[in-house]
Amino acid sequence: MAEYENLRELKTISYKRPTIKKGYANQFLCIDISDLDISFKQVTEEIKSTFVGGKGFDLWLLWNAVKKTTKWNDPENAICIASGPMGGTPTFPGSGKSIVATISPTTESVMDSNVGGYFGPYLKFSGFDALEIKGKSSKDVLIFIDGIDQKIQIFEAVELSEESYDLSAILTEQFGKGKPRNISVVSTGPGAKHTLIGCLNFTWYDSKRKRVRYKQAGRGGIGSVFADKGIKAIVARWDDVTLSSNNPADVDLIKDVGKKYSREIVELDPKQNEMSRIGTTHLVTIMNDYDLLPTKNFQYGRHPEAANVGAEVYRRIFDKGYDGCWMGCTVACAHGVKDFVPLTGPYKGKKVFVDGPEYETIAGCGSNIGIFDPFTVVEINFYCDAYGLDTISVGTSIAFVMECFERGLINESNTEGMDLSFGNRMNALELLHQMAGGEGFGTIVGQGIRKMKTIFARDYGADADILRDIGMESKGLEFSEYMTKESLAQQGGYGLALKGPQHDEAWLIFLDMVHNFMPTFEQKAEALHWFPMLRTWFGLCGLCKLPWNDIVPEDNKDTPEPAKVMKHVQWYTDYFSAVTGKQKAPDDLIHMSETVYNFQRIFNLKMGFGRREHDTIPYRAVGPVTVVEYESRQDRYDKQLAEKHKIDIAGKGTDEKLKLLRKFREEQYEKLKDAVYKRRGWTNDGIPTINTVKRLNIDFPEVLEVLKENGIQ
Repeated sequence: MAEYENLRELKTISYKRPTIKKGYANQFLCIDISDLDISFKQVTEEIKSTFVGGKGFDLWLLWNAVKKTTKWNDPENAICIASGPMGGTPTFPGSGKSIVATISPTTESVMDSNVGGYFGPYLKFSGFDALEIKGKSSKDVLIFIDGIDQKIQIFEAVELSEESYDLSAILTEQFGKGKPRNISVVSTGPGAKHTLIGCLNFTWYDSKRKRVRYKQAGRGGIGSVFADKGIKAIVARWDDVTLSSNNPADVDLIKDVGKKYSREIVELDPKQNEMSRIGTTHLVTIMNDYDLLPTKNFQYGRHPEAANVGAEVYRRIFDKGYDGCWMGCTVACAHGVKDFVPLTGPYKGKKVFVDGPEYETIAGCGSNIGIFDPFTVVEINFYCDAYGLDTISVGTSIAFVMECFERGLINESNTEGMDLSFGNRMNALELLHQMAGGEGFGTIVGQGIRKMKTIFARDYGADADILRDIGMESKGLEFSEYMTKESLAQQGGYGLALKGPQHDEAWLIFLDMVHNFMPTFEQKAEALHWFPMLRTWFGLCGLCKLPWNDIVPEDNKDTPEPAKVMKHVQWYTDYFSAVTGKQKAPDDLIHMSETVYNFQRIFNLKMGFGRREHDTIPYRAVGPVTVVEYESRQDRYDKQLAEKHKIDIAGKGTDEKLKLLRKFREEQYEKLKDAVYKRRGWTNDGIPTINTVKRLNIDFPEVLEVLKENGIQ
């Protein structure tokens, strides 16, 4: 029997922790839980040069773990977690990220997710640049990576709590040995077992509040893979983190750049977005003002009650105090609600602490399902975390269901008596509890929009064409919470994103729609090259993107390309050079990412995706689907038809104008694909060319074989 309650020791090995050198531990930890095999793989200079770290390391491990026929619930599917060479620096804002990758149950292809908390840095300082977990266990297992005592243990977990909040608190206390800040836990909840949209919770210990806090790797059902494998939790233990922990090449340069960056954030954040006080909630009213806040399943972009779930409300609700999810991050945007009392579910009537909500949750689980009560949003947020469910997929899926219900595509006989009209907050919560329990109509909603479209058409007789138009998913991933109808560039930012419509590749709405900085296809294509590449780079290095452009220098507006915030890009370049000892320029960051980005596109191709046909988005992301939608912006659409497309609209009804607009907008989206593929060095079918892979030095035999199988040689 192990020394820990509720845990039975299955295997323990000791290891010698390597010295971190210029941001790298230079080895991977590989665990197969089917036979409790624990092994180490060396990280060569070639792997570092090609894949850098973070998502790059995850992709390389995953590529070698799976076959083209591997499904998400096959034992060989791996869950890979990595930080990056810059991850774990306590003096540079946003340096605490982990990146997770796996084959997704909703997209059936490569999924990655970027998450805060302490796990990634603790994993690296314990001696591992990345963790790969394969196999399946017939019993719940817990993996303990103890960087202090230099041992790795696998336990059978017996009668531990199902819900993530309780589980993480218990494990932090048990493994912390009186020092809870030394512990970071990765876990999920019962919702991940019963749905395909499960998330992972990554923890850090909030010393001021004396409690475990959470960040989520939410997208694409990574938590569902975790649960299917029988993993109860992963626990990492590490001690002090200092500027020297990464053993950087130039400590003085890191001190200098980090001090400049932190000083700027402390000075300017209170004048700009107030991230340290209200987090990303400031986006709610901004999006509403510009007609970009998703409302009622992305039909509309604004609502008169939007301010009820906006920043000024959460300014009063959030618990006051420092809220950084990594040590020394001056952005400090990870806010929460103290002593919240849920009205429903297993925590009904009990005081709880809620991590969040952030903008995506407010928009997805608030405005997009017609709910403008901040406390309902907080309750949905809390239970999604406790149950291990992705708030974006939950919100967007419920919004789809509600529109289907209101349109009569489904009815109460299908929903088991529930009225799922927009704004029905109690039934939205009931649906969430059903998802977590694998009960009722929630079992269907928990499969995600792509599978719901098939079920609704096949079993309920719903019109498949309408479902295709209004089901806000692409590649099998639910849309994150931005309206794209009036921004062709952002339509591309979602539709051309490698894993599906998530805004972490490109967020170009303001540049395109509001400022009209990129009127031509070529300019849009250039933006859809540079911005996804820079944003990918953060995931290679273990960094958060928010400091880059959510707090900007006061003179940034006077620079040639203010959206790029090149002063910060130069600081990141200096930071990378200071840690790794490799002298780089800003363009080198783009090249690093381009290598990994193209490798991931080819990985998608290996799994049977990654072509032009897979970059399709539902028409609602492109333009108005219904007469009501058209008429909500009639002046804008009429003007476009008359002035841009030279159509005489006199005497034409809305139905006719709707069809004409659709034809033009769908043509524009296809032309955008052409321009982007050309800029990225891909074929007209969206596949990287031989010249591109050779230029990027990823012309490995196995890469060339995948291209050959797809007609590229």
